[in-house]
This record gives sequence, structure tokens and C-alpha cells, in this order.
Amino acid sequence: MNLLETQMERDFRVEVRSWMAAHLCGEFQPLYGASGLGAPGYDPVLAKRWEQQLAAGGWIGMGWSPAHGGRDMPLAQQVIFHEEYVRCGGPGRLGHIGEQLLAPTLMAHGTPEQQQRFLPGILAGETYWAQGYSEPGAGSDLAAVRTRAQRDPQSGDWVIDGQKVWTSWAHESDWIFVLARCDPGSQRHKGLVLLLVPLRQPGVTLRPIRQITGGSEFNEVFFDGARTEGSLHLGEPGQGWAVAMYLLGCERGVSTLGQQAHFRRELEQVITVARRNGAARNPLLRQRLAQAELGLLTLRSHALRVAGQDDVAPSSAAGRAASISKYAWSNWRRSLGALAMDVLGVEGDIADADPLCRSLQQLWLSSLADTIYAGTNEIQLNVMAERALGMPR
Repeated sequence: MNLLETQMERDFRVEVRSWMAAHLCGEFQPLYGASGLGAPGYDPVLAKRWEQQLAAGGWIGMGWSPAHGGRDMPLAQQVIFHEEYVRCGGPGRLGHIGEQLLAPTLMAHGTPEQQQRFLPGILAGETYWAQGYSEPGAGSDLAAVRTRAQRDPQSGDWVIDGQKVWTSWAHESDWIFVLARCDPGSQRHKGLVLLLVPLRQPGVTLRPIRQITGGSEFNEVFFDGARTEGSLHLGEPGQGWAVAMYLLGCERGVSTLGQQAHFRRELEQVITVARRNGAARNPLLRQRLAQAELGLLTLRSHALRVAGQDDVAPSSAAGRAASISKYAWSNWRRSLGALAMDVLGVEGDIADADPLCRSLQQLWLSSLADTIYAGTNEIQLNVMAERALGMPR
């Protein structure tokens, strides 16, 4: 990854900014800067129309091959889009899981029929997906999943029973990909299947979980004889673990640079408040602000290094580098949340009408979950030790 941009790349930044300014206005103005479900101004119905606006502008599937309807855009331009999208106030993406996680997995492990059926809806911003991985008792220890999937001997359909939890955006999604156990006698990583399951059907119950922030971003999902077609498994039945791990590897994509652009906005808000209330004159807080800045620059350099590599197998140099990504950013943001509250001081304990104060309070509350979801710190350290460094269990 060349950190010195070409004139073409600088022109592309201007193009993205111009498009965002021309379209993130009018009916979409309430979405400006809204981080996602539960955030002030974030209307999911409006957010879905915004996804379709992005699709019309060619901003979905930018890195996909033309054979799948994409633009085959160079990595540097994809990074630029994700960064400028956040800088221009772009709202949280309801289509993220479909575009960034499922679509690459479909391209790698799906049949041509599955690709033709599902990729166009993702590309058009019309079909929304949720991730059915974690369960009670199988959160970070994903190989302990107990949700069952069995074939109906008459129809050939998959019949699914079990429960998923912490399922982001499921109540706003159309489909969910479900990691389930298809071999009743199997244990751990063996005997699993990754299924594509419609959410709007009898046998599926969604229960939003109210969070400490006041919103409901994720859900419990119950399967009680839910069904999906017999052909809607990614990879071979019994080999679901490998497909599931491939999908998780897609989380290292260029959208992580957009996430860091969001972190940049949060850090700038903390600095603004520190200057406003005098906290920036405190030498200890000023030092922590500087450390936060350096940490964010390090995260960006690391993400660019990983994104620019083709081989991210756990044993490769890039794979070892990628293994620390989640641990690094989640701990950085949790520290930023604590710093935000220290900068606010006693004001942080008050339900204030000031939007900037409320934003920092939300930062603190949401950051508490960062080192838990998508793999706890303890699990991430195990991943680094066992898969990247080759240490024994």
C-alpha cells in the first residue's frame, strides 16, 4: 500500500465528497452522522432507501468483479471511499454484512445458482443479511454451537432448531446465514453446515435486546422447525467450519478503514470538548489525548498493511499481523471511551441536552462492549498464540 496518493486518487476523493454532498441531504439529512440503529436520527426505513441511493451511485460492490456486477475498483480507491464516506457524515450501513461478509463468501464458496440468486439483491441495496453465529454457551467459543439442522427426507429441505444471540440487525434483515450442526454425533469443528435461511417465515422468532445505550442493535433469534431449501448451504455439509472461518476473514476488508475514520471523528469530538471545558490544559489528559492520536495512526498503518496483502493465511506474515487487528482496535476504542468520560468530568454523569456531551456518553457506553463482541480479548489472545504463533493449547 503506497501512502503517497496519486493525482487520480486525490481526484477520486473529491469525486466521493462531491457525490456525498449532493446526495446526503434533503430527505436523507436526518441520517447525517448517525452511527447506526439506536442512534439519534437513524431511521432504518430511510437507511434502506439510502442503501439503494448508494447502489444507484455505484458505491456498493466497488471491489467485486464485473462478472458479479461490480466495478473492480483498485484497493486504494476502495479505502478512499470508506474513509471519505465517514468524513462526509455517511450513516451506518445496514447492508454491511451482506456486502462485506456474505458476498465474498458466496463468490468463493457459493454455487453459480446461489450467486445469481443472492448477489444482485445485495448489489442493489434491496436485500439485507444477518449473521447467525453466536449462541448461549457458544459466543467466543463458536465451535460449541448446538443449533441443529436436519434434512427433511420428503422435501429435502433443511429443518433448523436452536437459538442464536447477539445477532446484529436481524430485526431489519431479510435473510440470515446460520452455522448449525448437521451431524448429530459430531463435536467441535466437525459436522457443521453454513445455511442461508429466510427470516420472515413461521418457525423464526426475533426478540430485540435492549442495550445499555438505549437502542436495540442486536437480537435473540429462535429457530423452531424453521426451514430453508436443501440447496442453500455454502460448501459441503459437514465442512461448514472452513466456510465460516473464511467469512470471518472477510472482516479484515477495506471497510475497517471506514471504521477507523469513524474513530477519528470520535477522537476529534473528545478533543473538541477538552478544549472547550479546559481539560486539554491538564497535562495527564493531554498526554492521553496524544497517545490516542498515535494509537489511531498506528491502527491505520496496520490496516493498510494487512489490506494490501493477498495471502492472509494464519501462518503467513500478513496473517499473523491480521490476527491482532480486532484486539488492537477494540482496546484502543475502550480506552478512548474512558478518556471521553474523564474529559467530560462531572458533566459525564448528567443527562445533558448538549449533543456533543451525549455523543461522548454514547461512545463510553458502546465502547464497553468492544472487547467482548466478535471475540473476547481472551479468545483473541488465544487466536494470536495458537494460530499465528503456533503455540500449543
